[in-house]
Amino acid sequence: MTEPTHGGITAPHSLPLVKLRAIRKSFAGVPVLKGAHMGIAPGEIHGLVGENGAGKSTLMKILGGEIHRDAGEVSWLGEAASLASRTQAEALGITMIHQELNLAQHLSVAENIFLGHEPGQSRLPGVLDRRREAADATACLEKLGFKLNPRTAVRYLSLAQRQLVEIARAVFRTQRLVIMDEPTSSLSIHEVEDLFRVVRQLKTQGTAVVFVTHRLEELAQIADRVTVLRDGETVHEGPMPASDFGELIRAMVGRELKDFYPARQVQKQGVLFAVEGLSRKNKFQGVNFSISGGEIVGLAGLVGAGRTEVAETIFGAVPADHGRIFVDGAAVRMRTPMDAIRCGMALITEDRKRTGLAGKLSVGQNITMANLRALLRHGCLDLKKEEQVGREFLQRLDIRAASIVQKVERLSGGNQQKVVLAKWLFRQARIFLFDEPTRGVDVGAKSEIYRLINELAQSGAAILMISSELPEILGMTDRVLVMRNGRVVKELVTAETTQEEIMRWATLEEA
Repeated sequence: MTEPTHGGITAPHSLPLVKLRAIRKSFAGVPVLKGAHMGIAPGEIHGLVGENGAGKSTLMKILGGEIHRDAGEVSWLGEAASLASRTQAEALGITMIHQELNLAQHLSVAENIFLGHEPGQSRLPGVLDRRREAADATACLEKLGFKLNPRTAVRYLSLAQRQLVEIARAVFRTQRLVIMDEPTSSLSIHEVEDLFRVVRQLKTQGTAVVFVTHRLEELAQIADRVTVLRDGETVHEGPMPASDFGELIRAMVGRELKDFYPARQVQKQGVLFAVEGLSRKNKFQGVNFSISGGEIVGLAGLVGAGRTEVAETIFGAVPADHGRIFVDGAAVRMRTPMDAIRCGMALITEDRKRTGLAGKLSVGQNITMANLRALLRHGCLDLKKEEQVGREFLQRLDIRAASIVQKVERLSGGNQQKVVLAKWLFRQARIFLFDEPTRGVDVGAKSEIYRLINELAQSGAAILMISSELPEILGMTDRVLVMRNGRVVKELVTAETTQEEIMRWATLEEA
C-alpha cells in the first residue's frame, strides 16, 4: 500500500524500515533529546527539520551508531536494533554524511570513497589493488554524474567537490538508508540538481534517505514526508507540503514569524565604499561598484563565479593584481586584512568555523579578539571590561549561550554567526562584507540575523551581501550585482527584478 504525497511522489508504507521511539540523550547533564520519535519507510525520502540545537544531528548520530542513546527504542524492520556502533549501523545498511565533512585530506578521491573497504588483489592477499580501486571509483562517479578525477587528493578540491566525494562514498557503502546532514549547504544550483537526481535514483532502488536541512524550498522538491524537532522533542510528522511552509515554521520556532524579511526605510547617505577595475588573475576581472552608507547591495552568481574571491581581495586576504579601492572617497591599499580593519571594514566569511571564529576560545574572547586595544589598561588586558563587553553583546544580539566563558564551538550555528557579528560591532566597523551570512542557520536565527543586518544599514553602514539563496537576495537588498565567470555582468534594482532574471544573467544564457 502506498500513500500519495505532493508532486506525484509516492512513499511506501508497509513495514517501517526503521522506527525510533522515546529517544532521550543528555550531554553533561543537559538534555538534548527528550523523547523524540521518528519513522522511516523503505524507499522514502524523509525530511528532518528544526532550529539549530533542536537535536536533529544528535538523533541522526544515534541512528548512525555514532553515539549511544540514554533511553528509548530503535527497531529495524520490526526487530529491536541496538546500534551500539557505526559498524553495526553499516552492517544494517545505514550510512551518514555529516555537515562537517569527514574526509582524509591527504588521500585521493578514490581512496576516500573506498576507505575501510579497499579492494584487494586476488593473487596477493593483503595487498591493495589501487588500479581496480581507481577504476571502480571512476565507474561510481560516472554513474552519479560527478565530474571528479578519482586520483586527485581531496585537499585540492573545493568545499562543494568534497561534498560530492562524501555523497559518492555513502552511496557506495549503503543499501538501505542514507542520512544526509545539510548536504546542499556548499553546492551550486546545478550541483544541487545533480544531488536530487542521485537521491531520486536511490529512492527507485528502494533506498531510504533522511534529508536534514534548513532549506524548506529544496525539501519541497524532493521529500515525501517531514519530521520537525523542537527543543529535543518531535512536534510534527506528516507529508511534506509543496509550497505553504507556515505550519512547519510555526512548529520549528514555536511562534509565528512575521516579516521574515523585515521592511527597511532606505536612507542612502554618501558613497562610503567603492572598487574600480578590481582584478585578480584567473579569479575575476574589471569589477566596478560602489555602496552608499545605509545601502545593502547583493552579489549573486553561481558557485565559482568569483564572488568570494572579490570579498577576500577587498578585505586584503589576497592582494589584487589591478584596480583601486576607495573608502570615504579616498584611495586605500589593502595589503593585509589589518589594513581593511583599520579602514572600518569587516568580513563575515562563509566558513565561520574555519575563518570567523576561534572555536576553542570562549564566547567573550571571540567577541573582543578584533579590538583588544580597547580593553588595555596600563598595557594589560582588562578582564573585567572584557566580561562586561561580552555580557552586553550577549544581551544586545540575543546570543543564546550558557555564559560568556562557554566555548564558542559549542554554540548553534545561528548563535555562532551572531558572535562573529558581535566581534565586528565591537570593532565599530562601518563596511560589512557578508559572505553567505545564513549558511547552516535555522529559520528562526535567519530572521534575527536579517533584523541585525537591517539595523546596521539603518545606522549608516555600507553592506555587501553575497548569497546563493535568491529569496534572501531579493528580500534583503536594494541592488543586485550579478557575476558570471569572474565578471560583474549586470546590475539590477532589487524591487524591479526576479529570481528568473538573476539566474538568466548568472548562467551562460544571455538575458
